[in-house]
Amino acid sequence: MKRALILGFVLWLVATAVLRFAPARLLRADDPGRILLLYGASFILFFSLVRRALAPEPGAPSAAAALRSGIALFLPTLVLDALASAFFPIAYPNFPVAAAGVFGGWMLVCCGGGLSGLIAKR
Repeated sequence: MKRALILGFVLWLVATAVLRFAPARLLRADDPGRILLLYGASFILFFSLVRRALAPEPGAPSAAAALRSGIALFLPTLVLDALASAFFPIAYPNFPVAAAGVFGGWMLVCCGGGLSGLIAKR
């Protein structure tokens, strides 16, 4: 579980650095279709990635351990991106302030997809 928490922090740090250099058009609050596409694709991507990486086989004794690891993996994103959303203009000066809600929702959708990948039946 500790490794998953550290990995989650490192992934959050890398993603944050990448997003600081992303073009402003990535998070456009004025384009609902694009937002829904981003959210849907992200949910499916994280569902698939986490399901393959962490989800145990049915009946395996490590199901609880996989769930704990998944929660630990997403904990840095849930906590640190809440702060990034609150202080969005400082954290992401390359995006318009109006994109803060889109960003916060995007992070929740990513985490929801990943955690769903852990609990979905095979």
